[in-house]
Amino acid sequence: MPSRVKPVDALDPIESVNTFIGTKDEGNTFPGASMPFGKAHSSPIGSHYAGYRYDDRQIRGFGHFFLSGAGCWEQGGLVPILPVVQLPQSFDHKRYATGYTHDGEIGKPGYYKVKLQNDITVECTATTRAGVERYAFPNGVGGTLLVNVGQANDKEPVSASSIRVLDDRTIAGTVETQAFCGGRPYLTHFTTRFDRPFQQFGTWGPTGPRPNQRESAGGAGLRGAWVTFTPGPVTAATALSQVDQQGAALNLTAETADKTFDELRNEAQNAWRQELGCIEIETDDWDERAVFYTALYHVLLQPLTGSDVDGRYRGFDNQVHQADGWTYYEYYSLWDTYRAHNQLLALLRTKRSQDIGRSVLAIHEQGGWLPRWAYANQETNCMTGDPVTPFLVDLWRFGHLKGFEEQAYAALVQNADGVPPAASRFQGRSGNPNYLAHGFVQYDKRFPKKGQDTDPHHGASATLEYALADATLAIMAGELGHAEDAERFRVRGLNHRMLWDNSVTDRGFSGFPRPRLQGGAWLDPYTPQGPEGFHEGTAWQYQWLAQHDITGLLTALGGKAAAEARLDDFFAYQDLLVDPKRTVREKWVVGPYDYYNQFRYNPNNEPDLHAPWMYALIGRPEKTSVVVRAAQTLFVNGPAGVTGNDDLGTMSAWYVFSALGMYPAVPGTGEFVPHAPKFTKAVIHLENGKDVVIRAEQADAAKTQVVHRVKSGWLSKDKERIEIAELWQGTTLEVDLHTLSN
Repeated sequence: MPSRVKPVDALDPIESVNTFIGTKDEGNTFPGASMPFGKAHSSPIGSHYAGYRYDDRQIRGFGHFFLSGAGCWEQGGLVPILPVVQLPQSFDHKRYATGYTHDGEIGKPGYYKVKLQNDITVECTATTRAGVERYAFPNGVGGTLLVNVGQANDKEPVSASSIRVLDDRTIAGTVETQAFCGGRPYLTHFTTRFDRPFQQFGTWGPTGPRPNQRESAGGAGLRGAWVTFTPGPVTAATALSQVDQQGAALNLTAETADKTFDELRNEAQNAWRQELGCIEIETDDWDERAVFYTALYHVLLQPLTGSDVDGRYRGFDNQVHQADGWTYYEYYSLWDTYRAHNQLLALLRTKRSQDIGRSVLAIHEQGGWLPRWAYANQETNCMTGDPVTPFLVDLWRFGHLKGFEEQAYAALVQNADGVPPAASRFQGRSGNPNYLAHGFVQYDKRFPKKGQDTDPHHGASATLEYALADATLAIMAGELGHAEDAERFRVRGLNHRMLWDNSVTDRGFSGFPRPRLQGGAWLDPYTPQGPEGFHEGTAWQYQWLAQHDITGLLTALGGKAAAEARLDDFFAYQDLLVDPKRTVREKWVVGPYDYYNQFRYNPNNEPDLHAPWMYALIGRPEKTSVVVRAAQTLFVNGPAGVTGNDDLGTMSAWYVFSALGMYPAVPGTGEFVPHAPKFTKAVIHLENGKDVVIRAEQADAAKTQVVHRVKSGWLSKDKERIEIAELWQGTTLEVDLHTLSN
């Protein structure tokens, strides 16, 4: 991988990012160029479904749309372009793929560079709506670019495509691909423009090459165009639009016209420099700095810009809408992002978070219901529970729904109290009939579904997610003056207790959440380590998803001492004290998709991300710091440096919060639970002009440290919780740390 030599300007956040982090072990990040929250990208495609895997031996092309860290197969890679010195015998990109070297490969925000075989060098950059490459061929050799519209990332099916050679510098077309995780096909328009005219061209289709033919269109199958240039470098810019061809052309002209590759790269890197500068840290450890800023970079990649430069976007009614004075954002992995990513953006990026909230409400206006996993302009119904409720309630709590509070609340109440009609593509709370009548979602694997998932297939975890969502909505209802709603949602927030079965024992502990069948009977046979009733986790991980009701959870667990003992077993706490790095690798980490038959903390997945802070919530905050410090060792400066799928920045957001020393453990409260920061000093520059300064002079990431005291200048008292209202005012948090001796 690229050299770890500390650059001359180590404080430049651009130089602190390593975009190869997460490109192995199913982290599913991509190393290529992007803009913050950009619609389009430019990144290499290998044999992995997420686009690029560090051990791939060949590159099939440079695609222009990617998701960072998602888990399902269909993940873009649209309109890949590959430079060659002669036409291939086959136009299947699996056969014409080319070798490359990691020597000299560069992955930085807004810039990627790699050397291919045949002495071809490719550089990538991006604007918000266009991916841009500069192709350098061997001296004196005329180069050819293969523009492939019939193929994309591995396992990303293309159901229809078209390509047209418009003039001697421009190509345009469409690609219809499958939205991921059970979604439907959707259409993307593109326009590609070259910085100098090509001399020869042709197109290909399923029947083979057609020299000098300007168009190829049809259904699934190989399809594309080639263009050949006289010797010299060539720059290609490809803009995307989900609206129409005019949108793609306007995006391209507005963002790339009359600009050289170097100018576009400088613009992209300056944009990233400004975005990443929202947090400054003090550390002499170059690897720790790279891990932190790469995590922050991955957080700031999504959601993606959905509206074109003229403000038009394609809505969930498949009609074209206009965003005037704001930006429409799309691609919402809410089951993941409601747990940390949403709150970090809400803290760091006020204007974008306001537009994100408005975008989610636009989905409701146009589609009739709130989303769960929104991909482009459709709901995939991927994952379960009710993540949109804590997502929007947190945006409200952070002050980002001003002027839309009642609209958001009405949409949330509809979602919490109802079920979308059969004709709706949205599935919503499909377990609501039984949940509202009896307090739990039944476990029923035969329940019909509209997409990838449905709540009764995972009735126990869905019940816990519904209850958490109801508890957060109760907070919003109360503060908006809806007292009766607040009380009924508060009561519904206790429904997690409906699943607690004190007769279940495992590993010497009694009482676990247990799935119930239609009619109320317990699932039998049943083990808390098994897969039945829980989505991507077991009862061991999901038992902690009641952070909003610590009183009820402690009662179920048998009191604070019993809860602490169970947490100790869950985290292998005594082993952490002796050898944290080895313990987390050997006792916590399982395969990225091995969710079941587990009884320990799974840092690869979302259901128990908040679990380290359960210690603090039951009155043992020092143990939270021990567990968090151990978990941080899983994030390293290398391709395997992300634990599990990064899930559109969720795992990276977890890391950023963990390094800063505070975490939003209880949705809807606007409170952060403190723990030991990783750095001696961190400064968060808020968009309102205020700074949050976190000082921990004794901080040493190589040691196991716990918080002795957190003192805030705002109230000048010790802190057990940090409130968002305090942060908005600007504050300094003085953290006294104590080092544990092993």
